[in-house]
Amino acid sequence: MRHTLLIVMLLLVAGLAVGCTSKDGSTPAEPEHHETTAAQGDNTPVVTEEAAQAAEDYSYAKKAEFIAKMKEELARMQVEIDRLSAKVDRSSGATKAEAQAKLAALREKSAQLKKKLDAAEGATASTWDSVKKDFRTSFGEFKASIKKTRQWLGEKIEP
Repeated sequence: MRHTLLIVMLLLVAGLAVGCTSKDGSTPAEPEHHETTAAQGDNTPVVTEEAAQAAEDYSYAKKAEFIAKMKEELARMQVEIDRLSAKVDRSSGATKAEAQAKLAALREKSAQLKKKLDAAEGATASTWDSVKKDFRTSFGEFKASIKKTRQWLGEKIEP
């Protein structure tokens, strides 16, 4: 009798676990993936909305995880700047000079953002929200600058 009751309970629990779904009908094993690509159609990954949201959601307890994720995002942005730089190097004339100035501004913003990320690494629990907010604002501005420069280059320089 005892074993029968135990087996029935286990089957009941297993049946409930298998039938569980989230409010939207998806099971927990179905992660959502949203990745955007550059507008130029070159399949270059750009910063995702999840990354921006992740920067917003990190508590002080997850500071190290936030720092690692943002370092990864900055590295991706640097690859994008290098790709744009290679495109500019293949151009000539006044457009090349103007494009080089835009890339220099992007590199300066990148350096400033790295300094802010270093400051975030040294943040205390009491300063974390302020430092994170400052970084998030700069991160968004930097992301917008890269997008604007990519679009400008697409209009001025042949692919």
